[in-house]
Amino acid sequence: MTQASVPTGSAGRRASRLVPVALIALSVVPLVAGALRLSALSGGPDVMPDGARFAAMPVPVVAHIIAATGYTVLGAFQFGGRRPPARHRLMGRILLPLGLVVALSGIWMTLSYPRQDGDGDLLAAFRLGFGSLMAAALVLGLAAVLRRHYARHRAWMIRAYALGLGAGSQALILGVWTGAAGGDPTGTTRALLLGAGWAVNLAVAEGLIRRSTGRPGVSA
Repeated sequence: MTQASVPTGSAGRRASRLVPVALIALSVVPLVAGALRLSALSGGPDVMPDGARFAAMPVPVVAHIIAATGYTVLGAFQFGGRRPPARHRLMGRILLPLGLVVALSGIWMTLSYPRQDGDGDLLAAFRLGFGSLMAAALVLGLAAVLRRHYARHRAWMIRAYALGLGAGSQALILGVWTGAAGGDPTGTTRALLLGAGWAVNLAVAEGLIRRSTGRPGVSA
């Protein structure tokens, strides 16, 4: 897993503390939704929509929620400043398997669960595509660090985290749309808005990679 640096000095130290907080804040809505889903699956009140889809086979959704919680929260602390190398490596050994579980369980859910009313092939394609891309980015990041290609490792891990944080951006985008349009999006509109969450995160990731390396992008 990567770490991104910030300027030194008091302003840089403040930014270093704020970056993880901002990343976790972006994830609050999906983290709360995941906690409510787990509560319902363990016998608590079911206040989340469409819960019947998951009751018959809870394993993939439980794995996805637990792994995504750990990945987004712990991963946030790999950003915002330099970390001791030993701590960085330890965090990476935890985050890599968590990230793979997030990506692969997301693919599993897309292929296994009945679709929510109104969800079509476009949204399924987005979920399969971005889930596969996240898994590939994690594998490429691991391969890069094993070859001591640290800039490539950093770039692929930033991309993977950006995709893993997609649910946070999607919640924000859907909230803005709902507030402006006066109703929840459906069908193709919903698919495009959810796809935009992943796309925006990737665009931000590429900007961060460009700024940290001084090049348009770093790939394997």
